[in-house]
Amino acid sequence: MSNSTLPTRNEAWGFYGAAAGFTDADAAWSIALPAIAKAVRASAEGVRDFLDSRHGRHFADDVHNGIHAGLALKAAIDAAIARWMGWTISRATAQEHGIPQGLPYLTGFVGLYEIMAEAEQV
Repeated sequence: MSNSTLPTRNEAWGFYGAAAGFTDADAAWSIALPAIAKAVRASAEGVRDFLDSRHGRHFADDVHNGIHAGLALKAAIDAAIARWMGWTISRATAQEHGIPQGLPYLTGFVGLYEIMAEAEQV
């Protein structure tokens, strides 16, 4: 797996689709994917699949909130990353998704999608 910036596979929904409603989706994608990969030490494939998911759409909503509060795009993405890294996986979320309890939220969900991406290649 590489750590280059991969294109979305879900332009209509997920992070990309949501970002298109409030900013330049290509610019947001090109900032978010490598920033998340670096923050959680994940592959580009895992981050792409996270961003393309419903969880990626929720992440975009958080970025949108930052922009609405007056942050520039990169600062809003960085703030969303920090917020998602500050939350932890609860017991209920761990049981529902199989993510270890206590992990940072962003790490847990990106890791889940990274595992699923690896499984597709087997």
